Formats: sequence, C-alpha cells, structure tokens
Amino acid sequence: MTTLLVDLGNTRIKWAKLGAAGPGRMRTAEHRGWTRADFERALFGGRRSALRRGAAAVDVIAVSVAAAAVQRRFVAAVRAVTGRPPRLCGSQRVACGVRNGYADVWRLGADRWIALLGARQTAPRRAVCVVDVGTATTIDLLAADGRHRGGAILPGPQLMIATLLRDTGGIRRRARGRTATRDVFARDTGAALHAGALLATVGAIEQAWLAACRRTIGTRPVLLLTGGASGDVARRLRPAHQRVPDLVLRGLAALARRAPGA
Repeated sequence: MTTLLVDLGNTRIKWAKLGAAGPGRMRTAEHRGWTRADFERALFGGRRSALRRGAAAVDVIAVSVAAAAVQRRFVAAVRAVTGRPPRLCGSQRVACGVRNGYADVWRLGADRWIALLGARQTAPRRAVCVVDVGTATTIDLLAADGRHRGGAILPGPQLMIATLLRDTGGIRRRARGRTATRDVFARDTGAALHAGALLATVGAIEQAWLAACRRTIGTRPVLLLTGGASGDVARRLRPAHQRVPDLVLRGLAALARRAPGA
C-alpha cells in the first residue's frame, strides 16, 4: 500500500509519499482555479504514471482548510482515481503524544493540530513554539510534556497588504512601483506595505516566543517555522529558529503510522 500525504491549504497544496523515514520529497503548488482534473494530474501524474496505474493501492491521508468548493474538487479527484475518498484528518483530544489545549476540541484548526503533531516528531520531549506563516499566521505553544498551551492567529503578510489595498483608497492609489525592500523604513508606498506586513509578523512572532520562554521557565522552546510565506519572515527573526516546510506532512505521517489508540 502506498500512502500519499496531502496538506490542502487556503492557497497552496503540499503533498508527498510516506517513506520509511517519514514524508518523502515534498511538492507544492498554488491551487487557485484548479479543476478536479488538475488535482488528479498533480497528485497522481499522467495516465501512464506508476502511481496512477497502482492507484487502487494508494491511501490518501489529508488535512484541509481550503474553501468547501476546493475541497470537494480535491475529494472528487482522489475518489475518481483510487475509488475511495481521502481520509480527512481533524482535531482530536489526544494523538501521537499531543494533548489538545482547547476546551472544544473541534475549534482548533485541523492544520494547526496536525502541525503540532509534526512538531512533536521534530523535537521530541521539547517545548516548541510552532509558527505557520501563510494566508493566516498561527502561533502555538506545545509544552515539553505534549500539552498544547494555546495559540494566536493573525493575518498573514499578504492578507495584511490585501486588506489595506482594499479598504484604503489613498494607499491603493500610491502603492504602484517597487514592492520589495530590506529596510524597515521604505521609500515608496508599495515597499512600505511589504515592510510593514513583515515587521508586524516578525514582531508578533518574537513577542510570542518571549512569552513562551516565560511560560517554560528553565528552558527555551524550540522555534519552528513553516508555511509558504515563512521565508521572508525567517530572514528577519532574531531568535534561533528552524524552518520545516513539511511540518504538517510530518504530522500526517505520524497519524498514518500510529498504533491503534495511540
């Protein structure tokens, strides 16, 4: 049986085969406007691909926070090729050594939950601050004993910019031009939008990490970054950190391998 791990986000889809040591080579793409056929081709290849020829023996394990219509097309693609729907993972009270910190378990986003499982595999028995920078930025604290201590959610950098462009006519008119800078104090409006969004995101992460250090007296939590927009953020962060692009896939791999009841 081949296991395919899929992380279907708001903007991007990431996927990899489960190998002996965890997720294999990760692939990623933006899924805007994808049809069922696009999902089929991306995940299973052309009609002559080995994975498609052996599709009856492919088990797809996924987590999705995509819009309902996107998720329906993804599910339909998996069903059309393999003959059965994917196993969509949601938040649980306890799994793979992690205990959900929410009173209402289902209110913790499935992607955040699976990322916590991935963090537990990446830094076993360590306190971890998990940061996912995408359409939204999420920050969660996982204690060394596996208890989720809660988290925070804020708009991702691009969403911050999009909101300002949508709701402020003056900024929108002035935002054309260069849109990248390494300086906090940009010298045109487009660059200032990007600088401000990164500054806000980095500041939130650093403040959360300092709060996490106060919560875990005697040890500094490991700071893990993931998400499609984490690259620019990582270059500006002062605390030591590790980028783990396939963190959610690592969490799915842990679920795929866990013993019954674990």
